[in-house]
Amino acid sequence: MITFSIALILLLAGYWIYGKFIDRIFSPDSKCKTPAITKADGVDYIPLPTWKIFMIQFLNIAGLGPIFGAIMGAQFGTASYIWIVIGTIFAGAVHDFLSGTLSLRHDGESLPEQIGRFLGQRTKKVACIFTMILMVLVGAVFVSGPAELLAGMTPEYLDVYFWMAVIFLYYVLATMLPIDQIIGRIYPLFAVALLFMAVGILVMLYVKSPDLPEIWNGFGTKYEKNPIFPMMFISIACGAISGFHATQSPLMARCITNEKHCRPVFYGAMVTEGIVALIWAAAATWFFQENGIVDKATGIAYSGAKVATDISIEWLGGFGGILAILGIVAAPITSGDTALRSARLIVADFFHIEQRSIRKRLIICIPIFLVTIGLLVYSFSDAEGFKIIWRYFAWCNQTLAVFTLWAITVWMVQAKKNYWLTLVPALFMTSVCSTYIVIAPEGLGLPPQIAYPIGIICTIIAAAWFVVWFRKRKANRI
Repeated sequence: MITFSIALILLLAGYWIYGKFIDRIFSPDSKCKTPAITKADGVDYIPLPTWKIFMIQFLNIAGLGPIFGAIMGAQFGTASYIWIVIGTIFAGAVHDFLSGTLSLRHDGESLPEQIGRFLGQRTKKVACIFTMILMVLVGAVFVSGPAELLAGMTPEYLDVYFWMAVIFLYYVLATMLPIDQIIGRIYPLFAVALLFMAVGILVMLYVKSPDLPEIWNGFGTKYEKNPIFPMMFISIACGAISGFHATQSPLMARCITNEKHCRPVFYGAMVTEGIVALIWAAAATWFFQENGIVDKATGIAYSGAKVATDISIEWLGGFGGILAILGIVAAPITSGDTALRSARLIVADFFHIEQRSIRKRLIICIPIFLVTIGLLVYSFSDAEGFKIIWRYFAWCNQTLAVFTLWAITVWMVQAKKNYWLTLVPALFMTSVCSTYIVIAPEGLGLPPQIAYPIGIICTIIAAAWFVVWFRKRKANRI
């Protein structure tokens, strides 16, 4: 528990120390009018209280990531602690904060618009397509899981397709209606439930004080057969760094009323998510020590939902079980709906379509809904459908973080800031994503001795591109 406690303290200290340092780089101006005021439209640009924006941002970016991702990451041993702490403080929170604040400074523009602003119009078009694919994948992935769980808890005639229809109907309303009518009202309640469950598990970790492996004794038992690099860095995304977050930040950038609120909303929500991930990684480490990774009764590997539910029931009782189910059902749904809402805004920004009119919102949303429904049908018609969609979602998610980090790095150079703060994470995530796609079974499936050199070469090419661009820019300014 000493390693866990140190990691927890470091995350809290990271917010107060490194978070303040990054905030000073942004130089918030409390007198500057935000898009929520200057572009208020009653649909997407709506001023909201800071506490509510924080809760919405936290639930937007969390989903099941800090629970299921951390549980999967725990199979790599206590190496997961290191990635959660370092990834959250120096990569994920910086990524979320600066992408959110840049959106705020540019009228709440969506992520592809930001990428185009700093990496060029060609990259903007690629990022727009890439982001739209990710948003639809999130919408599909985060319907099927809750639908299956609800179908197993209700009478047989309320099958998985019934619950898919119910959840998707909610998606339609949350995507189309003004942000304060549904999202602004129910998200804070679900966020409180998710945080309460995490705090309950945290308290029980110290009450039970299980014998968890300490970092100075090695990384503990590694259950996952795949190598730590790059697999763990893809598995633990939302609890460390996630490209999906940068698509959600513009939603809240359109609701913030004071630039000084950016640190608690963007950096703070990411650190909170990192803490939740750390708690679940520690709890899962205990669970795997006690039970292994395979359910002896069924002979099937434990799912994230099974681990989370069993831990919650055993440690928090019946009430904990209810909270676990609520979190496992609500968390993905509340990421899926905002993913499709983000998709609507991305298309609207790209084609410059105003969103006051319900008709124009429908024109954009109908194709998005149809593609998402198609993916949902595929995920249930093919036995491996869901797994395939999830794997590509995970890779797309982290690859989008690479786009975002490079865009932020270019801004740091242009603004004469310390660009090394984002250049290092950009290079690291470039190596993670390029190595993953050549080593993973859903990618090229190459052996490590080939995949690792390819990842290194891709990273060197990215670094060389930056150096050439930097020198050319410097020469043009002389």
